[in-house]
Amino acid sequence: MKATGFYWHERCFWHDQGAIGVFSAPGEFLQPQAASESPESKRRLKNILEASGLIDELHVVKPPAATFDDLLRFHTPRYLNMLQAGDKSQGGNGGDCAPFMPGSWAAATQSAGLAVAAVEAVALGDVSNAYALCRPPGHHAEADQGRGFCLLGNIPVAVMRARALGQMKRVAILDWDVHHGNGQQAAFYSEPDVFTVSLHQAANYPLDTGSFDEQGEGPGLGANLNLPLPPGCGLGAYAHAMETLVLPALEAFAPELIVVACGYDACAKDPLGKMLLNSEAFARMTAQLKALAERCCEGKLVVIHEGGYSEGYVPLCGHAVIQTLAGSTTTVPDPQNEEIAAWGYQALQPHQQALIEGWCQQWEHAKR
Repeated sequence: MKATGFYWHERCFWHDQGAIGVFSAPGEFLQPQAASESPESKRRLKNILEASGLIDELHVVKPPAATFDDLLRFHTPRYLNMLQAGDKSQGGNGGDCAPFMPGSWAAATQSAGLAVAAVEAVALGDVSNAYALCRPPGHHAEADQGRGFCLLGNIPVAVMRARALGQMKRVAILDWDVHHGNGQQAAFYSEPDVFTVSLHQAANYPLDTGSFDEQGEGPGLGANLNLPLPPGCGLGAYAHAMETLVLPALEAFAPELIVVACGYDACAKDPLGKMLLNSEAFARMTAQLKALAERCCEGKLVVIHEGGYSEGYVPLCGHAVIQTLAGSTTTVPDPQNEEIAAWGYQALQPHQQALIEGWCQQWEHAKR
């Protein structure tokens, strides 16, 4: 039985955005602090895998950076040249809240390279499934600009490359980061053979994208599904959305490969989201997708790390996901798991149920 691939590189942890805290830029009355998208949540995830011993059960790879030609499959030359020029001087901002410093180009291309290698390995059957510990994240980056801490579109770059090389044709991308997966949506909005799904907190970030009525255009109409959940959704709402709409829609698409944009900022401990998930919820969603992939596409599932800003809780969520991918019994205790599950409003609320079931009816009607 082939192992689960784990793709990482120390270079990704060295990306620096400056002392901006939770803001998009420094200000006169904003006391400097490390950016919320810091390396620590990711480094601590790598560390907990080492401490538990789970990493010894994985196929660990440190692949090369993505090539400029691969980046051009998604990004414009103007944007890539601007990033390189800023990297060689004093840094800059890739777009809307996408600051970077000298050295960020190497980290960003390395991050994209992790996604490229993970997608290729799973597509070719070299590993059974894979997890790429990408940083900077990528799911907000668009062709001609960075957004939301993302400089390069890790998933679009990897998927476009794999499709161009004939490694697969039909790909489903599920983004469960608490923020809308606008990057994947923009990349494949007219593409019928790439199904993009985003399960996110409504009207968080970006404010101008992510509504349910954005369902693709031209030949891609019906190949984009957004579920903008209201703030405060917890275990019941996410479970209901997955079981009644997300999983059936993914299965109906019949992909050859499933990619997850795996942000942990829908966890109850995140400072930038207002959702209530615990580590067990992320493990459960991973198990559901793993089972779906085994039915639809020979188990071909790739998980790409995106957001998640709780340095203490992200490692527990990530370990639960990777343990599930690997089918391992190596576990670590989550001291908050049961407490979070016992919080009020974790059960499916009537307004959440009505919203999700309304989407189900509209989605089915649109498919007729």
